[in-house]
Amino acid sequence: MIQIDLIAGARPNFMKISPIIDAIKAASSDGKGITFRLIHTGQHYDKNMSGSFFEQLGIPEPDVNLGAGGGSQAEQTAAIMVGYEKLLLDTAKPDLCLVVGDVTSTMACAISAQKLHVKVAHVEAGIRSGDWSMPEEINRMVTDSITNYYFTTSEVANTNLKNSGVGEDRIFFVGNTMIDTLLKHRSRFQKPEIWDQLKLEKGKYLVMTLHRPANVDQEEKLKDLIQKIVDHTLDLPLVFPVHPRTKKMLQNIGISHDRLHMIDPLGYLEFNYLVEKAKAVVTDSGGITEETTVMGIPCMTLRDNTERPETITQGTNELLGTDPKAIPPAMEKLFSGSWKTGQVPHLWDGKTAGRIVNVLLEKLG
Repeated sequence: MIQIDLIAGARPNFMKISPIIDAIKAASSDGKGITFRLIHTGQHYDKNMSGSFFEQLGIPEPDVNLGAGGGSQAEQTAAIMVGYEKLLLDTAKPDLCLVVGDVTSTMACAISAQKLHVKVAHVEAGIRSGDWSMPEEINRMVTDSITNYYFTTSEVANTNLKNSGVGEDRIFFVGNTMIDTLLKHRSRFQKPEIWDQLKLEKGKYLVMTLHRPANVDQEEKLKDLIQKIVDHTLDLPLVFPVHPRTKKMLQNIGISHDRLHMIDPLGYLEFNYLVEKAKAVVTDSGGITEETTVMGIPCMTLRDNTERPETITQGTNELLGTDPKAIPPAMEKLFSGSWKTGQVPHLWDGKTAGRIVNVLLEKLG
């Protein structure tokens, strides 16, 4: 029996891990000798940022919660490493530790696993922004330097790994598990309360998300960004689910506008209901650029770089940078009807998790 530890710690992880759970259960029901232990590191401990995702995506209750909580990058990394190491020492060690994405939990558990001679598989391996100021980039690089099996979302990621010396026999181009989740639940998207409260209509509002330090840690910069977006979105409502990190800054700025609607973070099904019907999305999130690409929604990314270039070269995303001056021409392009239509990248077909499990059965069986 192949035993796999599945690591989830923050909101993006849950979307990526859910289809893998489904695929392992399906393989087990089919008589294959594979099982899993779901480990929640506790990196995100706010219900809106994690708890509701378990309910909405049908993820079972975690077998273990390490309860890492908040703190600085170093404090959080240390708490997760200590917690996972203790778990591995106190219980039967798995055959594999499977980590997803690029959050602190991913790097921390990969390190603890390898030091205790547990193999590591990294789902969404090989993506790179080239920006070392982002904690996520450090997490990706460290994790990929100690991984055994690399599951990738694009040919660009494959090339990145090969250029860093990873052998082709350890790289598996399987697609995108986040899109597995999107396609599985798309028919279940739920109308959030804000829809009726604001009398929203399809294609007649924008969705905004901001949480990266480059955008939200400087009060004047954040205020200027939001003001530029408000000033150049005609008379359309702007729905802004506010990340806890951003909320603290907004309280100091005191910005308000009758078209700017700042709300608490939404559950997965409610948030994507809004995205699917929006005129466009303005964000600094990587994952949202993938979802908008599949749903065909124009996306403006307020970052100077991206680790998901396929959302630009093939999808509906455009990289604007972090200078507020880039917003007016982008909005003009959107409202003139000349935004690109884009296409769905290869293997983003809803079947990625099954391909991952098949590889694991072959390699570990």
